[in-house]
Amino acid sequence: MTKTYAHWISGSWRAPGNGHYPVVNPATEETVGHAPEADRADVDAAVRAARAAYDGWSRTAPRERAAVLDRAAELLAEHTPDLVSLVQAETGATLRVTSSLQVPPAIDRFRRYARGALEPDTVPLAPLPVAATPLAPGGLVGAAAVRRPLGVVGCITSYNFPLTNLAGKVAPALAMGNTVVAKPAPQDPLCCLELGPLLKEAGLPDGAFNVVTGSHAAVGEALVAHPGVDMVSFTGSTAVGKKIAESAGRSMKRTLMELGGKGAAIVLGDADERVIASAVGAVGSAFSFHSGQICTAPTRALVHRSLYEKVIAALTHYAQSLKIGDPVDNSTIVGPLISAAQRDRVEAYVSGAREQGARIVTGGQRPAHKTGFYVAPTLIADADPAMTVAREELFGPVVVALPFDDEDEAVRIANSTPYGLHDYVFSADAGRAWALAARLRSGNIGINTVQRHPETPFGGFKESGVGRDGGSFGLHAYSELQSLVWVS
Repeated sequence: MTKTYAHWISGSWRAPGNGHYPVVNPATEETVGHAPEADRADVDAAVRAARAAYDGWSRTAPRERAAVLDRAAELLAEHTPDLVSLVQAETGATLRVTSSLQVPPAIDRFRRYARGALEPDTVPLAPLPVAATPLAPGGLVGAAAVRRPLGVVGCITSYNFPLTNLAGKVAPALAMGNTVVAKPAPQDPLCCLELGPLLKEAGLPDGAFNVVTGSHAAVGEALVAHPGVDMVSFTGSTAVGKKIAESAGRSMKRTLMELGGKGAAIVLGDADERVIASAVGAVGSAFSFHSGQICTAPTRALVHRSLYEKVIAALTHYAQSLKIGDPVDNSTIVGPLISAAQRDRVEAYVSGAREQGARIVTGGQRPAHKTGFYVAPTLIADADPAMTVAREELFGPVVVALPFDDEDEAVRIANSTPYGLHDYVFSADAGRAWALAARLRSGNIGINTVQRHPETPFGGFKESGVGRDGGSFGLHAYSELQSLVWVS
């Protein structure tokens, strides 16, 4: 029997104002559970609960906040088997992705920001002699800049990594003394609701963390527009991010926006066999990792013309070697997309590329599965950089390969989209790659790797977002600077 959930508000379950809606397993198309459908009263209750809890939580000693976050990590670890099963069913991610990169990073983030709660929040500034003015007497003026919590943070997350993304917002927000109202993506909110009781058991005061869900945009819109919300932290599409920014701007809410990407992997002409193999594996991750449902994926392979066909052949072999199927089977590499609507959207992009004259090297047809929202790994070659498929984020296992003749052309193509989240440079000369990175309008650059460093600031240029999180930068994102000045 599937479980029917309520909202998590002020430390307890609250029956939803608009009933429930089904959450569907993308592989089986069966109902995983029933999520609560919020109305405006539910959103208002959650924000009021967070506002009521703010004064007490923001004044809690950093060591107490750290202890709560550490305990939350312990409880997540204890409940990992059940959470892995639930997240896997909700997202359709393969078991190997879920067990390694859906739940464990959420645990790591609570542990990281337990330490973060203890990081110094004060930046002392050197005293300066200041002459008397008509405004005030002179003297030796001391000063400090202190990071203060913002207040109530609305956290709106994407469907690809529901628990990990939420932990990446909630943990630093709570570490800084903020309180939170979370609104998970409608496709897979159940694991996020399960976080509520665990945080309460960890010792978090009632109201400091709340979760409301809904299948329609109205729930998120109500949260963003609520006058009791001080900041909105959003991960999702650029189109939705623009609407949130417009709404939040009316009341000058602070925002943190992690938006879309159209990552370019530039393979320079000096790439040797080792570097080419690294590039193929990196670009191939857009096929093999969570079916391409990741904003940092290198979905554009920009290859020097001298290596172009060689890389095309290697990527074709890579894509065709991947097993598509049941995500709970450990041998499966490519699982389904999150929904039928997303599958149809990706298929439409591929069809459009074919009609515009691009070459579909492999894939491009729906796999023969009776149930599930599957898209075969698809490699598109000989596309023009102006084609829609080469400019827009697809969020599926599709790679577009484009040749270039020199570095200037590679940079022009890489920078030609509205996005600038994560690009990659592959070269036998790391110094050359480093120099090229300076010309790329992208918030993150990988040199001969798609690996990430957990302490780097993460965010995008252009329409890929505003602000940075990650490591200590995440603490900065969920705080406001206050200057204090005194005369000695």
